[in-house]
Amino acid sequence: MPDAVAPQPVPTSTAQQRRPQLPPTRDHTARSTGQPGAGWRIRTARPDDASGVVALRSLVHPYLVRGVASTRQMIAQPPPEESWTAWVAEADGQLVGWASAYRNAETSVPDFGDISILHVHPDHRGRGTGTALLAAALAHLGSLRIRQVRTWVQTDSLSYARRHGFTPSRELRYSALDLRPAPPMPEPPTGVRLLPLTGLDPYQVYLLDAAAATGEPGDVPVDATSYSYWRSECWENPGLDRDASTVAETDGTLVALSLVKRDGDRMWSDFTATRPEYRGRGLARLTKQAALHRAAGRGVRTAYTSNDEANAPMLAVNTRLGYRPVASAWSCLRDLP
Repeated sequence: MPDAVAPQPVPTSTAQQRRPQLPPTRDHTARSTGQPGAGWRIRTARPDDASGVVALRSLVHPYLVRGVASTRQMIAQPPPEESWTAWVAEADGQLVGWASAYRNAETSVPDFGDISILHVHPDHRGRGTGTALLAAALAHLGSLRIRQVRTWVQTDSLSYARRHGFTPSRELRYSALDLRPAPPMPEPPTGVRLLPLTGLDPYQVYLLDAAAATGEPGDVPVDATSYSYWRSECWENPGLDRDASTVAETDGTLVALSLVKRDGDRMWSDFTATRPEYRGRGLARLTKQAALHRAAGRGVRTAYTSNDEANAPMLAVNTRLGYRPVASAWSCLRDLP
């Protein structure tokens, strides 16, 4: 019963993973990638853009959580498997737009790519900024010989996506939970221990993560995540709170997990899931409630998550925990020539 993993919705110039996360060699200089209108330009992203990227995302998509340190690492050290790159739009020295594009390294589906978090500041829409960012992203994916691309689009921006050749596929729900008061620490059944990630073998956590991703609702299966990629995107992510993130263990086997990534007093439930053979025992709820309890004790005040609308079991868990819907989006697909 996995939480949908932070897809980074790409809407639009009118507008936002599993852990999406610049090609292995890339230009970090302020290089123009197009011929935008007067007063703004598109260039490749640099690590020093991290604070501006976070500020823009917090304005446009307040329910997405990724801090400055994590964003800086994402730009400076993307996994080589993805050939990831990103662009920013600047106007009068202010960062007003963002988009990233990459080969999806977590699926066995060949030549599948993603465009993530294409969004533009509300005061700078309607000037072609979003379209220029989209064009840069599509050109990059074309150079990688990607044949199908996915993006995430806010519900009120679907007309924009359709105009650019994307077809809506799956609906996604964003939800929030106030952690004041904190949910109580759950009492696990006999034989089950709820452990923080701190002190655990990362490879064993990876094996659990990979097994639990089986059957995760989505446009493509999450079935090809390498250990090196997972370490880079998850275990070594500066935002991962290992003291709050929780696993369930029984008979010496890690069987369920709920990962917490945080930025100050906000957190994101990055992945909550159970090994297939242990599902139906309430372990996803137990691990998530324990993670929320621990996060609240460490100063988190608001928790956010996302779920595929077809993932009824996880939606039921979140409803029981008290989450409320705050936004919706759609994954959208487009074939490339």
